[in-house]
Parts: sequence; structure tokens; C-alpha cells
Amino acid sequence: MAKRISEKQRKEIIDDFINNKSLEEISRKFNFTKLTISRHLKKSLGEVKYSEINKSSKTDRRFSEPNQLDKTKGISNIVDGLSTDSSTDNDLFTNESFFEIEPLELDINTIQQKDLSSVSIKEVELPKIVYIVVDKEIELQTKLLREFVEWHFLSEKDLNRKTIEIFYDLKSAKRKSTKEQRVIKVPNSDVFKITAPILLSRGISRIVSSEVLIAL
Repeated sequence: MAKRISEKQRKEIIDDFINNKSLEEISRKFNFTKLTISRHLKKSLGEVKYSEINKSSKTDRRFSEPNQLDKTKGISNIVDGLSTDSSTDNDLFTNESFFEIEPLELDINTIQQKDLSSVSIKEVELPKIVYIVVDKEIELQTKLLREFVEWHFLSEKDLNRKTIEIFYDLKSAKRKSTKEQRVIKVPNSDVFKITAPILLSRGISRIVSSEVLIAL
């Protein structure tokens, strides 16, 4: 079951982000992906405010790091120290210092691994009310998974899957829709579990949400 960010965690995440904590640090602290953290921050702060804070934080962290020239000098000193004792070290590397390791005879399991990037529709818990974008004919707007940049790490086969996108709030849905499209309120998100076979028959095998990739 997909873990949800609580209201208390949401406030702490915003405070940490404003106080120059990186997305990596916040992700480790709360055990959520960077994608989930950034989406909640954008939703809470707005795209413009999020970008401003993120840019400022990166700048502050960069100037707080040790001078790059000092780092280079430190590495050079280490290399010089090693080269000074090279004659002594060479004496240690006799033929007796090496031995051959026989190749391991192992059966490699080539069975395709389970797709850990998506969660089954049967296991995920969606908000009671969600929103979808349709065209003027009330037809679902489908996209290939490759159209979502955050999922580009998946295989070529997965990227060619047809998807529909759902939104947890009306504002996000409207932001993604065009003048030729409409936003429809789905008052009971269980409808996706009920209609999963129908969606699959139309070639739609994934549902994209702001927090998780859902497999039908």
C-alpha cells in the first residue's frame, strides 16, 4: 500500500526545505522518494516559490563546500606522498603477492524480474475523490509513459505503455488541461479498480499519479 505524507510531515518537509535542506536529505529523513518530496513542495509552495528556494539553497550549499582548489592540492599531496615511498612499496609486490581466483560456476537466473516501479491497482489506496482530464467528447486522454519525464528510467517496453493520468486536486488537473479539454471529477476512485479490465482491453495498462505509478 502506497505510503501517504501526513500533515505533520508535510509541514516539517516545508520547514527543512526552506532551511536549505537538500531533496536528498529530506528524502532520506522521511523515507519518501525525491519525486514525491518535490511534488508536495511544488504543490504547497507553488512552482515559482519552489524554484526560487531550490536555486538559492543549491547556491548556498555550493559556497559552503571546501574550495575546489584546496581539494585538488590535497589530492596532489597524497599522490606525492605515495610516490615518495614507491621503492619500498615495489618490494612488497612480489610474485608471491598474487594468486589466481578460479571463475565461479554459477547458474545465472535470467528470468525477468518483477516490475518494482509500479504498484498494483489492488494494493494502492487512492483518495476518495480524484480528477481526470478528458476532451470535449468526454474521451479519456491517454498518453505514452515516455511523455512523463520522471519515468524515463524505465525500460523501452514500459515507456511504450498507454496510460491515463489522475490528479488529487482540481488545481493540478486544470493546470495540465488545455482549452480543448475538460476536467472531470471522479467522486469514487474505486471506479478504476472496477473498470480495470475495460481499460486493459483498450490498451491502457498504467495510471500515472503524483505519488505512484499504478499497474492495472
